[in-house]
Amino acid sequence: MSIAMHIPQGAANGEQDVPGIKRALILPGGGLRLSYAAGVMDEIFSRGLTFHLMDGTSGGSLNLAMLLSGLKADEICERWRNLNMMDTISFRSLKDCLSDPAFVAAGSACGFREKVFPHLGIDVGKIRAADGVQATFNVCNFSTKTNHVIRHRDINEDYLVAGISLPGTLPPVEIDGVNYLDSGFIQDANLIDTIKSGANELWLVWIMGNIPEYRSGLLDCYVQMLEMSANGALGKEILQIADMNQRIESGEEIYGHSSPIRLHLIKPKHPLPLDSALYTGQITHDRLIEMGKQDAQNYFSMQLSQGVALDPKVLQMTTRSPGIIFSETMSGGFSLNTDDPETGKKQGNRAGTELAIRVEASIDDIDRFIEEPNHPGHLAGSIDFAPLGMNMKADKGVFNLFSPAEESDTKYMIYELAFEHLSQQYYLAGKKIIRDDLMMDLWDDTTTLYTLLYKGRDTSGEVVGAGVLTLGVKELLELISSMEVTHLLLNTDKLSTLSKFGRFFIGELWDTYVMHIK
Repeated sequence: MSIAMHIPQGAANGEQDVPGIKRALILPGGGLRLSYAAGVMDEIFSRGLTFHLMDGTSGGSLNLAMLLSGLKADEICERWRNLNMMDTISFRSLKDCLSDPAFVAAGSACGFREKVFPHLGIDVGKIRAADGVQATFNVCNFSTKTNHVIRHRDINEDYLVAGISLPGTLPPVEIDGVNYLDSGFIQDANLIDTIKSGANELWLVWIMGNIPEYRSGLLDCYVQMLEMSANGALGKEILQIADMNQRIESGEEIYGHSSPIRLHLIKPKHPLPLDSALYTGQITHDRLIEMGKQDAQNYFSMQLSQGVALDPKVLQMTTRSPGIIFSETMSGGFSLNTDDPETGKKQGNRAGTELAIRVEASIDDIDRFIEEPNHPGHLAGSIDFAPLGMNMKADKGVFNLFSPAEESDTKYMIYELAFEHLSQQYYLAGKKIIRDDLMMDLWDDTTTLYTLLYKGRDTSGEVVGAGVLTLGVKELLELISSMEVTHLLLNTDKLSTLSKFGRFFIGELWDTYVMHIK
């Protein structure tokens, strides 16, 4: 099987491969937030880049294993979207962990071997047989405390498990009398070995957080140790490459290279939420995939042919402001076979067909949310509509608060949800119209959602239903009581974040209902 069948041909921006360029795709770890990297990969491959070498470390080895198993990038994204996070857990009880004098790890790899690997489509036989690319996996040899590189033709399931076995979380894997573990604490990205193998253009997808603030809490303390090791080791390799380039420019040939090595780096602006947020539902794999795609698009839009500066500072991230999540329930008359919300409301009320949505709106960064003109957030939840189905899950959605309309005196609150029922894709798109009509309509405007139902993945499809959903007083009180602040920082508090959101909300209403009075 040739990998070339699964990775599109061509180069960035639609160009053909550049002669003399030998690319390496480097996939480091990042817990189970690897769906972010999958989103980046999808965007990279959609641009037509091909790779001669690939390297995976820690969780990144899972994405590499999926690629070598023959999955395309969009299929990898879909596998992450549908992963049941509980399948990854095979933990012992806290009591057993604390009372066991021979404690080695909090859990076992049974869930990965029996459920996660099959779900992700990882096939060791296909990995070993893959051709058209040189691929390597990294594990820690605990006997020598060194990184051990395994070529894909020599990989087995034990090595794959060892590669994701962080100390304390999963036990080491004994292979031929040697204990192997995750290499994340030694090096989370192996740039130098790909250069030794001939790569002169490196594409690195970096996930590990890197901010100056020191965080509190047991989980963050462990994560920060990993971040220090991973960023420190990568920073040293970046400086090594900078030194190589200086020597190459002076006429020296390094590992067969006579022209400078370039590094392309795609990473989030702010640290990604930790794995715990995936288990609690505060973030989804779908959202991480979209974040990865967006960050890759941003990189390509400003990409320099020489890549990023070879300075460890390029790994730094900025601290994200606290965010907000809240729950909202709206319902109302809804009918199929109409494209007018008011008509759908009347027909639905007469027939007793009501559509209800229960959603969780999330704002990742309150400061960025306020600054951006469309004030974007994210939406996920469920839909009840008896003619189609009940409790239909919608993991992907759009949320905009006070988004500008074409008319200067009008703004929209946008609620959109994508869902599937009986193998048919649907898209529910609603908006609240915020406009001063010289009457006391503020309550109606902010609680009335004019809604259309489309066939397909977005609003370009056929309209198959319409209606009007409303938010009652009880539901409004429940919304307010459900408000929570996410990723709260040490130097901030919950009240100040909620107050900031409240001032923004009241300010927008003031602008619409008071400032437009003539």
